[in-house]
Amino acid sequence: MRARFYAISVAVLVLDHLTKWLVRASMDLSSEPVTLIPSLLRFSYVENTGVAFGLFSRSEHAWKPYILAGMAVVAVVVIVIYSSRMPANRTLLQLALAITMGGILGNFTDRILRGYVVDFIELHYKEVLHWPTFNIADSAITIGIALLLIDTVKNPEMEEELQSQ
Repeated sequence: MRARFYAISVAVLVLDHLTKWLVRASMDLSSEPVTLIPSLLRFSYVENTGVAFGLFSRSEHAWKPYILAGMAVVAVVVIVIYSSRMPANRTLLQLALAITMGGILGNFTDRILRGYVVDFIELHYKEVLHWPTFNIADSAITIGIALLLIDTVKNPEMEEELQSQ
């Protein structure tokens, strides 16, 4: 991955931790949610011991934090290797990988420093439909993967060349 893409990863990491710091400074687990858009968007403080969007948060296995941290390390290593083998001029691919890596690192550092990930963005529709609470890092991972899929559809020949090597 080239320097400018590393800078994007760092920017995502910083934005993620800045927003988490603001939420932790102004809210705690007992705080009432702060409504931003009635019947649609609010902030609420959640300590997520699972992965993105609260998956596996109910599991209390003693090895879970180490397994999740290890998965993040493996993902970052795979991203760096894959990025280095892809042409720098595949801007969408490099951007997708950088955004994804920034999100992974944001949640990874939370998990290492606190033992949980701070989530705070809550999307819902009139309390009928509710998306699991998430954060900037989760959003970055989701956006990065979406961009990666778009790039793959636009450039299928590059993936075939990589597999034939």
